[in-house]
Amino acid sequence: MPQPDFTPFTPYCNLELFLQNCGETRLPGQEMETLLRLWEEWSRELRVRRVGEDRQTFLAVWLGEAVERAVDQAWAASPSEGFRRHALALTLCMCAVQELVPETEDMGCAPLPRPTPELLAALEAEGLPCKAEDGLILGRRYAVVTASPFRGGCESCSLHKNCPRAAGGPHTVVLPGHERA
Repeated sequence: MPQPDFTPFTPYCNLELFLQNCGETRLPGQEMETLLRLWEEWSRELRVRRVGEDRQTFLAVWLGEAVERAVDQAWAASPSEGFRRHALALTLCMCAVQELVPETEDMGCAPLPRPTPELLAALEAEGLPCKAEDGLILGRRYAVVTASPFRGGCESCSLHKNCPRAAGGPHTVVLPGHERA
């Protein structure tokens, strides 16, 4: 059964998260206006899908190749502008995830699922290229896949063993009914 398609979807613009992602404390008004215009424009490139079935459902959020090209062009013109655009694309994806799976905002992270053949096929069918290597490798630069509904934090993440946050980051308990099989 097909899952809901949330596109088009314009998430709330969390300026605090954006400033944190780009390492700024403030931006001039003209630059902020440009970034808010890009937020609206790039939101039209945002793809938001739920994939999977039954207990194994996931939220997939990604920006298309047009955004990747725009960021690359900004980097070529000015590294500082490129970095801001990169931070904006990251923020746009995370804001979408946080709006649809609010627990990820509390965690400060969206745990990445293990790459099962079923998940890979479902993501590919929705237009998000991916492959399985040491973990789930997504074919878009600005993309997030996480459990939906939320099923636990660090211990549910396929990156847990290699995560730089795992040593001192937030830890949660696995919610009843969402234990690993």
